[in-house]
Amino acid sequence: MFSSSGPFAWFKWQALFADWQIFAQGFGYTLFVAISGLALALVIGIIIGISSSSYVKPLKLIARGYVEFFQNTPLLIQVFFLYNGLPFVGIVLSVTVIGIIGVGMYHGAYIAEVVRSGIGSIAKGQMEAAYSQGFTYWQAMTYIILPQAKTVILPPLTMQAVNLIKNTSVLAVISGADIMFTAKSWSSYNVYYGPAYVVAGLLYFILCFPLANLAKRLEDKANAMPTEAKNKKGPGMTTQDLTVGSS
Repeated sequence: MFSSSGPFAWFKWQALFADWQIFAQGFGYTLFVAISGLALALVIGIIIGISSSSYVKPLKLIARGYVEFFQNTPLLIQVFFLYNGLPFVGIVLSVTVIGIIGVGMYHGAYIAEVVRSGIGSIAKGQMEAAYSQGFTYWQAMTYIILPQAKTVILPPLTMQAVNLIKNTSVLAVISGADIMFTAKSWSSYNVYYGPAYVVAGLLYFILCFPLANLAKRLEDKANAMPTEAKNKKGPGMTTQDLTVGSS
C-alpha cells in the first residue's frame, strides 16, 4: 500500500504534509460555514417549528410547505439554484454566502421537525396554563414550552449539526474552499488522490465525532430521567406548578 508506486506511497504523504496549510484553511472554512449555517438553521427551525404547532391554519400551512419542500428536494439542487438561478434575477451571492444559506435553509426544515416534536412532547395543559396566566402564544412557547422541551430536542438537534457539517461538502461542486474542494483541487493538480481524501475524511471525523458522542450522551441522559420528572409535565399540572423557564 505504501510502495513507491501505490496510491498511498510515502512521497505522496510527504507532499501533503508540505502543503498542510492548504488543508488547514479548508478545515477553517468548513468550520465557519458550518457554524454560520447552523445559526441560520436554528433561527429558521425554531420559527418554523413553532409555526407548525400553531392553531393558525395559514401559518401552519406555510410552515408545513417549507418543511415538505426542503425535505423532499436534494440539497445539491437547492445550492445549484442559488448559484446559477439567482443571477438571472440580478442577485449575485458569494460562494460562502450561498453555502451558509443553502445548508441553513435545508437543515432549518429538519430542525423545525425536531422542534415540533419537542413541542408535541409537552402536555397541552402547559399551554392552557400559560394562557390563563396572560401569556400570548409566542410568549408561552418562548418561556414555558421550549425550555421544558429542550431535553427532547437537544439529542436530535445535535445530530442535525453533525449532518450539516457533512453536507457542507456540497460546496465543492461550486468551487467553495471547503475540505472536500481542497482535497479535490489539490489532488487533481498532482494526482495524489489517496492521501488527499484520507485526510479529508479525517478532518470531517474530527468535526463530527465529538458532536455525535455529545448527542449520544444527551440521549442517554434524557432516557435516564427519573419517572417522576418525566411525569412532571403531565395533564394534572396546575397553573401554580407552572414556572417560567423551567426545564
